[in-house]
Amino acid sequence: MKNSKEYNKKNYKKYHGTAKAKKERAERNRARASAIKTGKVKKWDWKEIDHKVPLSKWWKKWDSNTRVLSRKANRRAWAKIANKRKGSGYSKAKTIKKK
Repeated sequence: MKNSKEYNKKNYKKYHGTAKAKKERAERNRARASAIKTGKVKKWDWKEIDHKVPLSKWWKKWDSNTRVLSRKANRRAWAKIANKRKGSGYSKAKTIKKK
């Protein structure tokens, strides 16, 4: 088994240290700070700020694209999106038409 510190360093260099990842992280932090300032969430409330349209597809940085979800609901929503992207049966089931 790999040492967790070595794995984390390698993982950071591979993805988390890239300019794209830093930009996305800064946008998520900005959205969280904005929600705290407006009173939508509080520190340590275990709520997450979800972007209705993913940051990769949303070119406007407005608060109208965000919503507050529980951690469980947010993970569930993004798992569905990930399944659709992989082309699993979940997305194909909706495209089949009955005769």
